[in-house]
Amino acid sequence: MKIYRYLHEGRISESSDVPPGAKLLAPAAPTKIVCIGRNYADHAKELGNEAPPEPIIFLKPPSAVLDPEGTIVRPAVSQRVDHEAELAIVIGKEAKNVKAADWRDYVRGFACANDVTARDLQKKDVQFTRGKGFDTFCPIGPCIETDLDVSNLRIRARVNGETRQDGSTSQMIFSPAFLVEFITSIMTLMPGDVILTGTPAGVGPLNAGDVVEVEIEGIGVLKNVVA
Repeated sequence: MKIYRYLHEGRISESSDVPPGAKLLAPAAPTKIVCIGRNYADHAKELGNEAPPEPIIFLKPPSAVLDPEGTIVRPAVSQRVDHEAELAIVIGKEAKNVKAADWRDYVRGFACANDVTARDLQKKDVQFTRGKGFDTFCPIGPCIETDLDVSNLRIRARVNGETRQDGSTSQMIFSPAFLVEFITSIMTLMPGDVILTGTPAGVGPLNAGDVVEVEIEGIGVLKNVVA
């Protein structure tokens, strides 16, 4: 089932249908966004890195969340802002020390996400916080799909209609089940928290006026403009 979160007549609601005139919102309001770096070997290679022996995790702030159809704002301090199409896992209940075999019991569903990155700042700083953490740098949507096998889904990014990324979740180095176990052994995840599971090869720059789309099979299309 697809669950949409929207603003209508001054109220935020969730349902499987969006009423006419409603503003579509990001389908989750996380307390934290846990991201996985280099979880696709081809993406690690294109950035000149080896595939990691264990997950590389970093955080995006909740203030980075952007609604579907919202505007990604390129910061003036960066000359290179990239798209990264990703499968998002949305947590459904408090999760600590979850076993991989039980991971699905703690997951509400899945969404499309764009791990927007100021690539030049990421390289300059070495660690990821500034380059990944700007306001508007985490579009999520258009919905949460609650019933989906995510082991082999096509994931794509398009910029102005041109396909830039085209991969499959089957190419992940660390599976969603492994990631939930790994992350919850470190920190407690709360309902609404989001895990971004990494991006396939093909990341590239976004410029003012671009329209960027992230499409994941079985979920839908997340569309944003760039300013």
